[in-house]
Amino acid sequence: MGQTEEQTSNSNQRIPVERVQIGARMEKNLVKVLKALAEYYDISLGDLLEGMALHAFERKHPFSEETLKRISQLKEVYGMDYDASASHRFIE
Repeated sequence: MGQTEEQTSNSNQRIPVERVQIGARMEKNLVKVLKALAEYYDISLGDLLEGMALHAFERKHPFSEETLKRISQLKEVYGMDYDASASHRFIE
């Protein structure tokens, strides 16, 4: 079996994991956008965040162009009027 075939067959295998609760605080409007996006795709918020983190660790984009358009719409709906550059300027 070639490497490509092995990778293909391995990508379909289930991976058992142990999930834990996390105590994380995030900006309110960002959470609203993330929850709405998870709801749109009928997945949990945790699954969405896991996927985003795994993609980021590999320097891959987690979202298609269509999803980025949806995110832009959700940001407008929920008043998220900032981008990634704001993350180091948040204050409470």
